[in-house]
Amino acid sequence: MRIVSHPVLCNYYVTYRCNATCSFCDIWERPSPYVTLENARQNLRDLKKLGVRVVDFTGGEPLLHRQLPELLQEAKKLGLITTVTTNGLLYPKYAERLRGLVDMLHFSLDSPVAAEHNQSRGVRCFDKVMESIKLARQLGERPDILFTVFERNVSQIRQMRDEICLPNDLVLILNPVFDYNSVETGSLSNHALNELSWWGGQKNVYLNDAFVQLRLDGGNHIDKPVCKAGSTTLVISPENKLVLPCYHLGLKDFAIDGQLYDLYRSSEVQQLVALEGRLPACEGCVINCYMQPSFAVEVNKYWWKALPSTLKYNWVKGTWKQLF
Repeated sequence: MRIVSHPVLCNYYVTYRCNATCSFCDIWERPSPYVTLENARQNLRDLKKLGVRVVDFTGGEPLLHRQLPELLQEAKKLGLITTVTTNGLLYPKYAERLRGLVDMLHFSLDSPVAAEHNQSRGVRCFDKVMESIKLARQLGERPDILFTVFERNVSQIRQMRDEICLPNDLVLILNPVFDYNSVETGSLSNHALNELSWWGGQKNVYLNDAFVQLRLDGGNHIDKPVCKAGSTTLVISPENKLVLPCYHLGLKDFAIDGQLYDLYRSSEVQQLVALEGRLPACEGCVINCYMQPSFAVEVNKYWWKALPSTLKYNWVKGTWKQLF
């Protein structure tokens, strides 16, 4: 049963450029401009009109965009919930300007061991994450730690929580790794998935348990798709184009030209939206950033799996009032 028929999330790629070279990501390899403030103002108004509640200013590394604070201010003026995920390299430089503008601020950390994290990211940034945590807390922010979980680091969850998150009163977000396009990261074993599920119930740890269930079920199936990427999530590129059916598949893009509202509702776009989760490349997909909103709009077993952890996170973060 579909309970929300309009898009709820926008993944707004402010640039594909990045100052890290993560082995499990290929976005940083793409040439890229930066979004303009003028285009963003109009797009944000149209996103609000379409019913979007959350705007994830993403990349690449979003803090490479020097006008990110202004972009966030425009979103906040419209009452939109804002999220930013950063590797922390530039956060100390912009922390004061970002203060109070990011509802869900995530610092990426792949290991509690500095050398391991730096190797994963291809750049020395562990110490910058630690500095960013301290500075954010001094400014009254409540960032989260986004921990991308591989088979190799499942055993480090306890150390991440006990040594980094609990002392700083941070939430540890467990982000199960996924393959896409030519990026292969290795699947998670059932043992690792069971570990994730157990940790999801512990203090200061968040895991959308529907992510685990979907992996146990073999991912999205095109004959009965759970993915609702096209109808729940708008993807806007740095070139100011609407990308469909999702960023990772990216079959087609449309120049927005100040007409996002009408463009999204056009027959050509809606024909692509109708194919969400049904294209050959959608078979077996478990990409978290599209499954999270998909689980939220249709009552099924994944909705019920996701509900307890979603309520837990929003209660801990105090963001539940913004969602209702």
